[in-house]
Amino acid sequence: MTDHTPAGRPGADPAVSVVLPGQGETIVLGTTRMRILEDGTATGHRIGFAESVLAPHTSGPPQHRHDRHDEGFYVLSGTVRFTVGHHSHDAPAGTLVVVPPGAPHTFANVTDQPAVMLSTFTPARYAQYFRDLQDLLADGRPLTPEANAAAMARYATRPAAEFPAAPPA
Repeated sequence: MTDHTPAGRPGADPAVSVVLPGQGETIVLGTTRMRILEDGTATGHRIGFAESVLAPHTSGPPQHRHDRHDEGFYVLSGTVRFTVGHHSHDAPAGTLVVVPPGAPHTFANVTDQPAVMLSTFTPARYAQYFRDLQDLLADGRPLTPEANAAAMARYATRPAAEFPAAPPA
């Protein structure tokens, strides 16, 4: 059994992770600014957290399915349009959306105001996908559907090509 106590001291309480405003890892993906708050390092990779700021009229990713992880979204401000298969749901601040493995989904900010949401990934390994996307977009290169699908595949995620893309922003 692995000892997860601070400095390996027997009987010590597990370390608590505190991420203050302005801390965390910032990732920029086009018009979306993401702050990875927990990539699984402090949770044994059981859960990860990210805050995303979607600029007005930001299209989201193509509809996709996660095969091995749940994803949660809590809208902190603004309104985010979630599309699940053929159905769209406008989610104002205070809305929680939970996407289980296998469910097709995407999101977008179709409004004139920024939107902010907190996302969870269980397990946390999906946080690395966003780092990979940022690397793919380095130097202003466009993200091709093929490159995005290859990055998704590394994290047991696949495009849901039978459903429409994100709603036009």
